[in-house]
Amino acid sequence: MTTTATSINGITIRLPDERWHHITQRHADIAQQKELLLQTISAPTRILVGNDGALMAIQEIKPGKWLVVIYREEQTDGFVVTAFSTRKINSLNQRQQLWP
Repeated sequence: MTTTATSINGITIRLPDERWHHITQRHADIAQQKELLLQTISAPTRILVGNDGALMAIQEIKPGKWLVVIYREEQTDGFVVTAFSTRKINSLNQRQQLWP
């Protein structure tokens, strides 16, 4: 089953079960955070430039800890590549900010 969220650009972003499985296998600390992941796409704190055309939606999930959702947007839809939590905000701050 595929879950979706709408990006700030109005694009439907898909989170297929296989991607969610991939994320939770590699980042067990966010295994119970699927709704927060989708919310981060829809209402991020910031959007940064990712690698190879990807976007990085970020949201602080508790003081000093951030959820990063990497996704791609196409013309009419998009998909989640991966997601992880981090405390390394300084490395994120070095990326170009697209929004707001």
